[in-house]
This record gives sequence, C-alpha cells and structure tokens, in this order.
Amino acid sequence: MKRPLFQSHGEPASGTAWPVNTATVPVPKLEEDGYDWWERHKQVLAIKDSLDPEIVLIGDSITHFWGGEPKCDIVHGSQELWQSIFAPYRVLNLGFGWDRTQNVLWRLEHGEMDGLRPHTVIINIGTNNTSETVNARANSAAEIAAGVREIGARVSAMAPEAAIVLMAVFPREAQPDHPRRKLIVDINERYAELAEEMGYVFIDIGPQLLERDGTLSQQIAFDFCHLTDAGYREWADALRPHLPSPARKS
Repeated sequence: MKRPLFQSHGEPASGTAWPVNTATVPVPKLEEDGYDWWERHKQVLAIKDSLDPEIVLIGDSITHFWGGEPKCDIVHGSQELWQSIFAPYRVLNLGFGWDRTQNVLWRLEHGEMDGLRPHTVIINIGTNNTSETVNARANSAAEIAAGVREIGARVSAMAPEAAIVLMAVFPREAQPDHPRRKLIVDINERYAELAEEMGYVFIDIGPQLLERDGTLSQQIAFDFCHLTDAGYREWADALRPHLPSPARKS
C-alpha cells in the first residue's frame, strides 16, 4: 500500500486514511541509536527481579541517557543529579533510545515488568512517534495518545498498586513556530485528558524548559531534543513531590 502524504502536523493528507495505528502495534527494535537494543533488553530481564525496583522509568533516549540500571555508556545527566533524586530508591530504567510507543508495548509484552511491584511508574514516551523514517511512519496526536493509553493499561495490569506519572512530551526544535511544536501541544492536550480519566499524575515541564519567547535553548536541550544536565534538573524538581517518602517507600 502506498504511504499517504503527511501534513506538517502529523495528520494524513486530505482524502487518505491510515489502515492501522502503528503506535499501538507492538514491535521490537526499529532504529539504530548507538547502543545494542537487544542487549539492553536482555540486561533488563537479567536484573529486574533481583533489583525489585520501587520506581520504574519507561521511555526513550531521554530517559535512557539519564542514568541508573541497566548501566549505559551514554549519559547526558550528571551522576550527582541522578543520586540527588533517586538515591533513596531502587530504580529500574526502562528507557531505550529511539523507542516509540509500539516498542514500549513490545517490551512490556516480553517480560520487562513481569512480576514487579513498583510504588511509582514514570512514563515519558511519544516524542519519537512524531518522526518519520524508512522504518516507521510518523503518528498523529490521537494515535500517539492511544499508544500511551495501551502502555498505561499494561502497566496497571502488571502493577495494579503502582502510581503512574505521565510526563508531557518535552518541547523539541529551537523555534516555537516549528510544526513539531504544534503536534507536541496536541499530544500533550490528549495526555492531560488521558491522565485525568485514568487517575494518573500528569506533569508538563515544557514551560520550565522554554525561554520567555518560546525558544528552546541548547543550555536545556543540546540538540533541541535531548536534555542537558540543566534540563534533567527541571525534570527532577518536578518529580520530587510525586515520589514516595523514603521513610515509607516500601
């Protein structure tokens, strides 16, 4: 089937329709991102039970390259910042570079949270679904939100007592008038509605990451996508009130 043309905000061109929402169809690795995707999945399965995490982070490269277990050679956030927020807890980092919602669904279906009983699960996924490559098409805001709904449903089924924190997709691109910015606004509106419906905590740190004129600084996101330590600090500060008190965390 010929792939439909895309408008700038990620919707199918007029008169076309997508036959399936790819954001909700579980698939394994799609893209190359400077690490071994399959090896990381293997490492997760090897350590998750003995780690018995109190906090699970689910996401893409922005989560992956913050730190924690499994260890990663690529780290964009400082160890000091990671320790300042997560030192009191056992933390499993299920961030995988270049992952889309459909990759997360595959990983959840293939054991990465089986048997775990975390107190808190932090979900930060969807930004890569806005990108079109030879391996996967871009998704609309509605499709991406549907993918996150499926992720949340699986997490709740596996860890019914866990509190779920859903992060808004972080701003991307330097200028506020970039088409991807509009798509991200649409995604986050749907995420907020989903979080309210499902009883998740919804956190949007977009305003803290942007300058007053709406531009995204390289001091916050060095490539206008991935966070610097200053960007991770904003994320950490927003998460702190939603983590369990170390005195009663388990």
